[in-house]
Amino acid sequence: MSRSPSRRWAAAVGLALVATPLAPLATAAPAAASTSGLVISEVYGGGGNSGAPYTNDFIELQNTTGSPLPLAGMSVQYRSATGTTSAATALSGTVPANGKFLVAEAAGATPSGALPTPDATGTLALSGTNGVVFLSSSATPVPATDPSVVDLVGYGTANAFEGSAPAPTLSNTTAATRTAAGADTNDNKADFGSAAPKPENSSTGPTQPPGDPVPASIEQIQGPGATSPFVDQSVITKGVVTAAYPTGGFNGYYLQTPGTGGALDLSTHDTSDGIFVFAGSGATYPHVGDFLQVTGKVTEFAGMTELTPAAGGVTTLIDQVATPAPATVGFPATDASRESLEGMLVAPQGAYTVTDNYSLNQYAEIGLAHDTRPLPQPTDVAKPGPAAQAVEADNATKKVVLDDGSSLNYLTSGKDVPLPYLTADHSIRVGAPATFTRPVVLDYRNNAWKLQPTQQLTAANAATVQPATFPDTRPAAPAPVGGDLKVASFNVLNFFPETGDDFVADGGTCSFYNDRAGNKVTVNSCNGNGPRGAANDENLLRQRAKIVAAINTLGADVLSLEEIENSAQYAGPDRRDDALSSLVDALNAAAGSAVWKFVPSPTPADRPAVTDEDVIRTAFIYKQAKAAPVGTSHILQDPAFDNAREPLAQAFRPAGGTAAQDFLVIVNHFKSKGSGVDDGTGQGNANPDRVAQAKALVTFADQQKALAGTDLVFLTGDFNSYTQEDPLQVLYDAGYTDIGADRAPDEYTYQFSGVVGSLDHVLANGPALAQVTGAHVWNINSVESVAYEYSRFNYNATSFYAPDPYRSSDHDPLLVGFDVPAPPAATTTTATVSPEPVVVRDTKPTLTARVAGDTGTVDAGTVTFTSGGTVLGTAPVSNGVATLTLPAYQAVGTQTVTASFGGTSAFAPSSADVAFDVVKATPRVVVGVQPTVIHKKTTSPRLDVTLTAPGQVVTGYVVVRQDGAILGFEQLVDGHATITLAPYKTKGQETVSVQYLGSDLAEAVTTPVTFTVQN
Repeated sequence: MSRSPSRRWAAAVGLALVATPLAPLATAAPAAASTSGLVISEVYGGGGNSGAPYTNDFIELQNTTGSPLPLAGMSVQYRSATGTTSAATALSGTVPANGKFLVAEAAGATPSGALPTPDATGTLALSGTNGVVFLSSSATPVPATDPSVVDLVGYGTANAFEGSAPAPTLSNTTAATRTAAGADTNDNKADFGSAAPKPENSSTGPTQPPGDPVPASIEQIQGPGATSPFVDQSVITKGVVTAAYPTGGFNGYYLQTPGTGGALDLSTHDTSDGIFVFAGSGATYPHVGDFLQVTGKVTEFAGMTELTPAAGGVTTLIDQVATPAPATVGFPATDASRESLEGMLVAPQGAYTVTDNYSLNQYAEIGLAHDTRPLPQPTDVAKPGPAAQAVEADNATKKVVLDDGSSLNYLTSGKDVPLPYLTADHSIRVGAPATFTRPVVLDYRNNAWKLQPTQQLTAANAATVQPATFPDTRPAAPAPVGGDLKVASFNVLNFFPETGDDFVADGGTCSFYNDRAGNKVTVNSCNGNGPRGAANDENLLRQRAKIVAAINTLGADVLSLEEIENSAQYAGPDRRDDALSSLVDALNAAAGSAVWKFVPSPTPADRPAVTDEDVIRTAFIYKQAKAAPVGTSHILQDPAFDNAREPLAQAFRPAGGTAAQDFLVIVNHFKSKGSGVDDGTGQGNANPDRVAQAKALVTFADQQKALAGTDLVFLTGDFNSYTQEDPLQVLYDAGYTDIGADRAPDEYTYQFSGVVGSLDHVLANGPALAQVTGAHVWNINSVESVAYEYSRFNYNATSFYAPDPYRSSDHDPLLVGFDVPAPPAATTTTATVSPEPVVVRDTKPTLTARVAGDTGTVDAGTVTFTSGGTVLGTAPVSNGVATLTLPAYQAVGTQTVTASFGGTSAFAPSSADVAFDVVKATPRVVVGVQPTVIHKKTTSPRLDVTLTAPGQVVTGYVVVRQDGAILGFEQLVDGHATITLAPYKTKGQETVSVQYLGSDLAEAVTTPVTFTVQN
């Protein structure tokens, strides 16, 4: 039978994964009275698909009463997960008392098993994964919000469902089945699980009532496993009431065996001594401390063992028994150990830290890590694969949810009830330590282990009921990072001055998220390239006030922005910077002077066509007293960014600085993880796309670095990649270092699904990293409850909005300090050549440049040696000296060489000339006289002359003289000449001069030759 006298369900809009998914807005709508006793017990949509056990889809109904129920005039209806219209199968006949009714629907293309004989047949083609099925008292199609709806099941990504969330996503081999026979709490997530389909028709027969009650202790009922050995049996047990929930929707209380609990050893304590008793609404509730005897049926409801009393099955006993003591234990690491404490009073021991507050404003749930820090995003701290999987497994041993002892949805049925835990002036932030001050009950609800206060927690009773306290860890300003300048990155979460109302006024269509009064707050979706931000000017002002407060407090001098409106989409190509300009105007108005300026976009000719750009873009703003752009900005146009925002590059110069102090910043916003191909590596969708984008960025950065003429490069932005993921590895391999991970390794910029990591990064190449003085993530957004965001204005009875930096976005800004390189010191270069003289085609001269710095020894940089515009070579400077040895010169003459020191970040360039002569070689002369015996009057002396010089064959003429007279001459051939003289007339010793007359390469030389003339 239904657990409440009336049924309510909520229609919710399902969202694709975005940077900060907005909580579905749901409006509870009354349905037909559930006193009809009919519920949907099973839904299967995989019929006839690959691997399906049955050919047909089916819907199974159940009668939870003891009397037959007619179906005349009723129907089962189906619509797609995102649809708004339904199709119906009209019903007739009767559902037997406590029995089932099987409706066969459309058959798939692949025949497989046949269903049991159906009680009704239709043609509805259900989705095998996601959809909405409902039972209506109308025979014709109706909206899912119609009062005729008796029961509704949304599964998978359905946009309509009962309670907190849809039933699980199904497959060809699984159906949505109620976790307990007929049990209905009006919450699809809690009531349904995914299991192999088990269709039953009206011939199956009613469930037989249980036999006589069996006495059993709570320990025996719980048993050592996850499921009670007494399921569907009636038992009699006794226990002390440790917690009671007459309000809030739990509709029950906890019993625990007297005297149990205290200091337990979980290695030996394997069975729980506590149990939940479901009393239903309207029951008379016991008080905490009462000793009861309960007779009732044991069930497993959504994974938790429960006892449902029979009529008159609760008796208050007057025996004096020992009060159960809270178990003083840390949070167990395994499900088996947790099962041994299910339903028991616990005093949590050890450190607990807030790791998840996303559901805090909706269900008053706080995710805790049994640790001193939040749970890490696995791929932020470990490489994808086994290492990251090990982190994920470790996380699972530590996470538990602190609940409020109710099933209220504070965005729908509880929207007018002030939230517990959270107040306008005291935030509960991820990373804050939790200190338990009161005992709690460990239970299992909505597929999670939870710690419940011993009664429903409300804002009014927090002083006496709230089981834990949390310090407010909000920082008023970022921590110091040092440095002459500070660069930062900030994702501003869809800042759109083009509001939804503006877009509609211009002819577009939009749907909106509304506050609890029905007023529009933010855009849900618009046609075409519609805006994604505030619904109207009122909410735009709220959003802008928080962003302005954050930026003006951040302390950045150069700030890269992501997710700001690309105004070219709305105002035309020439007004791409309208949103950026309006933000700067607001920043300056708040600052009281013209502190900020923005970097203009490239001209339309130098950027992608508007139709090829996203509606959001990247941008730069800067403090004009601290820095200024150098040249124009540049956008990377590469096919890798067809599904992402293109990188934007800009060189900056410190105020009053020189070109040697310029630095380059490139802002990025890679493809998100919300769509695209999942490569199965645990890095989300579109990982290959982000890898390709990282590779294109490396090439672009090299080009822009050369264009800017600087050695200092910073890559900033939202890379949609955690620190150890593949896209970042590409950048690391290219020589970039993640400054956040390097200088602030325990900090993070983003929180999703209860784990923290950094999607936002500032990376530096080697020279830039050498100037970095510090880094800090200013946790003002990701760690805050979404309740403080402008987009949740007036969602709850408590107003959480304030025009402060906190929850101005869903990403945290990352701030990096760095020192501007000092102006380079003057240098003096001198140049020399050695050895001298430099002989043509012989000497290999060594050029030596000595570079002296005004402030110290120059021990880096390069000297380039040139002559007449020709580069002769380069040499590194070491200890103030650079040397270059040249090949021998091939011609004589005067040479002038310029030695140019190119400079470094510490020393300025300088140059010097050295002039030197390349001189002719002095040849070596060897003269041989033939024959060896010379007779007067008969022998003609023959002189064999050979001239040699390094690197050349000596050419020219040789002349033989004696006493001024020329005796002979000859031209050298291959450096050799033979000159024959006339016979001498007298005997005696003769001396002649062998004269080489010289050439372009060799000096003239004279060599005396003496020989003897005999008779």
